[in-house]
Amino acid sequence: MKKNLISVIILALLIVNIVLTAIMMFSVTGASRKTAALVDNIATALNLELASGTEGGAEEVVSMADTETYSFAENMTIPLKKSEGDDKDHYCIVSITLSINTKADGYKEYGSAENLATREGLIKDEINGVFANYTMEEARDNQEEIKKEIINRIQQMFDSKFIYNVSFGDIMFG
Repeated sequence: MKKNLISVIILALLIVNIVLTAIMMFSVTGASRKTAALVDNIATALNLELASGTEGGAEEVVSMADTETYSFAENMTIPLKKSEGDDKDHYCIVSITLSINTKADGYKEYGSAENLATREGLIKDEINGVFANYTMEEARDNQEEIKKEIINRIQQMFDSKFIYNVSFGDIMFG
């Protein structure tokens, strides 16, 4: 009878152990799912951040030794698109500097300061065309997007990627 009583106690403890393990599994599984979702969200954000630098193809890194700059002599005064419900004309005053890769194709043809100076009017027209699509608020908030559009349009104009970056200095909106 002692053996049966011990067997019943062991069986009862085994059942209690299974029940407690099941409860623990369900409580840990919920927290584990939330942790996995958080890790997925962080990984997605990191991938977006990494992908934004390579959007539109892999961007090459240009060393400072291979970089030349061309700055426009005067600040540009660019008319902006009118905001809805606003009858005022808004402008952007900005100084622009182009970063040029001296090792890229097209540099020998177009990249010298003299060549860029003769085509400065065309480049300014492309810049004006991009800024004209934005209201003052949009231009203030989307400067990186504007830079990407300007670079794309200039690269299409020259049919070369020797101009790889545009920088805005002393940008003012009014």
